[in-house]
Amino acid sequence: MAPETISTLNYIIAPLDGSRPYNRIYADSTTTEPARNWTQEPHDMQIEDVRGKEELYKLDSAGFQFGREAPKHTSFLNDDEIKGEYYPESIDLIKRVTGATKVVVFDHTVRRRRPGEVGNDPQKRQPVSAAHVDQTPAAATARVHRHLSPTEAPSFLRRRFQIINLWRPISHAAVDWPLAVCDFRSVDFEKDLVPVALIYPDREGETFGVKYNPNHQWKYLKGMTPEEYILIKCSDSIQDGSVARLTPHSAFQDPNTPEGALPRESIELRALVFYD
Repeated sequence: MAPETISTLNYIIAPLDGSRPYNRIYADSTTTEPARNWTQEPHDMQIEDVRGKEELYKLDSAGFQFGREAPKHTSFLNDDEIKGEYYPESIDLIKRVTGATKVVVFDHTVRRRRPGEVGNDPQKRQPVSAAHVDQTPAAATARVHRHLSPTEAPSFLRRRFQIINLWRPISHAAVDWPLAVCDFRSVDFEKDLVPVALIYPDREGETFGVKYNPNHQWKYLKGMTPEEYILIKCSDSIQDGSVARLTPHSAFQDPNTPEGALPRESIELRALVFYD
């Protein structure tokens, strides 16, 4: 049997009054509105280490895919350098792995876990210990309109397109607070996913919170190194049931983490991915 660990994952509980769940991002400190109007419930879940059988999990079947390719950019300290150096090599990697013909990277997040710090400061983003999906289908379509020109967007929306998150550890192996992904084949798309508004000072986005389902099959790659990566599907315009549409994911505290393990550091890069 494959190595497994039991860890606590946090699932969403939507507002009891039926109102739309929301998160206020970088909200004005003078606002009287709460930062969010939903809660979480912890559940102990079995998380399987799939090292040695990574090939069983592909973007179109499971919704995620592991790979190995060392990045040329390795410092990840300066946003302009990340955009100038890491974005182009990541675009090339995503094209080669998926067969896509156009890839548009639209943001990235560097996370360096620092015990005691919260994730409100965009320069001090912490691992997210809640099951979620980065975009809903509506948010994915909105991203196309936001990042492509008005003349480009309509034609590209007629193609197959995805949002893919390219995640990898930086500096050292992600032994502390690794990333778990949920096999789409174990997800009930209609019942398990709750749209959550992301309310920014100047705009609004939308993610999925994930409700508890005992059938969820969670996976991770133990001790991922900076030379390894995972592609996480956030959205897919093919919605006929023939392919995985998305992958819930969450950081988790591995109870088997050795004492003194370096705090996790990682980068995730999100991209619009188009096919001919």
